[in-house]
Amino acid sequence: MSNPMNPHIKRLRKLKTEARLGGGEERIRKQKAKGKLTAHERINLLLDEGSFRELDAFVHRGESQLMGDGVVTGYGTIDQRLVYVFSQDFTVFGGSLGLGHASKVVKLQDLAVKNGAPVIGLNDSGGARIQEGVTSLAGYADIFLRNVLSSGVIPQISAILGPCAGGAVYSPAITDFIVMTKKTSYMFVTGPEVVKSVTHEEVTSEELGGAGTHNETSGVAHFAAESEEHALYLVRQLLSFIPSNNLEEPPRRECEDDPLRTEESLDTLIPDNPNKPYDMREIIHLVVDQGEFFEVHEHYAQNILIGFARLNGRSIGIVANQPQVLAGVLDINAAVKAARFVRFCDCFNIPVVTLVDVPGFLPGVGQEHNGIIKHGAKLLYAFAEATVPKITIITRKAYGGAYDVMSSKHIRGDINLAWPSSEIAVMGPEGAINVLKRKELAAAADPEAMRTELVDEYRATHANPYVAASYGYIDDVIEPSQSRPRLINALEMLQNKRDENPPKKHGNIPL
Repeated sequence: MSNPMNPHIKRLRKLKTEARLGGGEERIRKQKAKGKLTAHERINLLLDEGSFRELDAFVHRGESQLMGDGVVTGYGTIDQRLVYVFSQDFTVFGGSLGLGHASKVVKLQDLAVKNGAPVIGLNDSGGARIQEGVTSLAGYADIFLRNVLSSGVIPQISAILGPCAGGAVYSPAITDFIVMTKKTSYMFVTGPEVVKSVTHEEVTSEELGGAGTHNETSGVAHFAAESEEHALYLVRQLLSFIPSNNLEEPPRRECEDDPLRTEESLDTLIPDNPNKPYDMREIIHLVVDQGEFFEVHEHYAQNILIGFARLNGRSIGIVANQPQVLAGVLDINAAVKAARFVRFCDCFNIPVVTLVDVPGFLPGVGQEHNGIIKHGAKLLYAFAEATVPKITIITRKAYGGAYDVMSSKHIRGDINLAWPSSEIAVMGPEGAINVLKRKELAAAADPEAMRTELVDEYRATHANPYVAASYGYIDDVIEPSQSRPRLINALEMLQNKRDENPPKKHGNIPL
């Protein structure tokens, strides 16, 4: 004869079942009909199987009488590493944020900082709960404050899996990385209706703030996922490269790729014509472990590449000019994109490898009027400020101020290498000759023939790595095929690097 169930346990199980249903089965069906997962399903996909422990399942305040108050919070593991996660539940008041909802997120943020573990936010919310008035606004501000105080202490990652509008967008904006899902997520401060009423512009939610817009045009988001499952997979991948907090080293993996591997194809990768483009990704894939490059901000400011990889199992951040797009020139968007990435790597003890092929800063009225001086200075500031190991290889062009900015020896580059194809000069040979030999060219019988001869002479005399190497600005000129072993060797040498900035509250980066 079976024992009757303890009535307290029976009640507990009933309440937990109710809490898991959120807004009820009908609303869950509507969520599924939009191609979206439930708050709990998202967490279960993200975390290691069976590792999730929910907190505050019974919380409800204000207008909501539904347990959980529109957000599921708790902790678990990803690859056996502790993480904290909150998942907004659109089936409860549209995932809107009220006092109870906010208090759960705040508690999670505080726990994460105390225990030195990442916070992952799965956002799917209609915004502030209007019925609760100013307390919902207070809740947002409480979250924003913790986003700021946690910045650079623990990684913060936001996945946008539905709407994220109004004040709600500023929490993800402060976090380190934003993943959006195509067609089902959007972010904007004011929606299409408000835009139409104020500016008379007709625009859809997708055009105004969809994944494509924020990955390609605004640069607000770092990844565009094909589905929610893909978005959560990207979060797991991202975490595999970064430490749990600012006091830890990045996770290291066993490396099956020979650290002494050379790549003969690199010796012939740079075109003979210095104006002909090539794909910098080819160099990255040939140099890093197993050819795996986890690119960040892939669709934005494509004239510069950023992302994570490994060298002999060690996590690194890569910043690389992309000569295939705008000749790899630095413009406003590229500078800001790379600067923020360098600062993230520096926060979390991730060495930075910089691959340089840059003809300079993009000229033009638009760039100057929009502040290329200020924005270009952000990248200079980020590289100069960073105290993590910094290794640079110049593959081809490094002209003018862009040479200085791209992690040069003069702004505390630790190891600065160059390929024999590199051209390091104040400006390109053609521009230099036009300035230096203007009068001679004007008086020449055949100015074009004279220009060609002078350009070749300038390139042989000045636009090569050996002048910079003679001053010690380049530590070594290497064969391209040797790049992987040389990078790994430099990384090993620098593993105990100690460097620090002067004591101060914080610097004043040119924002």
